[in-house]
Amino acid sequence: MKKIGCLNSELSYVLAKLGHFDTLTIGDCGLPVPKGVQRIDLAVTYGVPSFDDVFSVVDKEAKFQKATIAVEAKTQNPEFYAKIHSWAKANHIEIAEVPHDELKAQSAKSVAVVRTGECHPYCNVILESNVSF
Repeated sequence: MKKIGCLNSELSYVLAKLGHFDTLTIGDCGLPVPKGVQRIDLAVTYGVPSFDDVFSVVDKEAKFQKATIAVEAKTQNPEFYAKIHSWAKANHIEIAEVPHDELKAQSAKSVAVVRTGECHPYCNVILESNVSF
């Protein structure tokens, strides 16, 4: 049995398979999952697990070069917006801001969409994988 890191087998497998430029979407419990994209549903109830809980584990397991968020987060969820920007700056990660409808369309290209129990608006990110060397 795995002792550390991501214990969810589906998420662990997807993270291990990420190649350069692959994308993974982490979303709140309301983000629709496009047909044909793998859904990793971690939501148990409202708020559990939180976006932050899931994001923290994913960030420790993989390296990213770009994060895409909805431009609406700036006014509708400023705490999330500030956290993502702070994380990106600290890790030299490019941030792209697109309208929420565009983010939903882009999520269709992700290898998987991870559904959290997060229930704050616009708490969604598309992470683009980088190489670790």
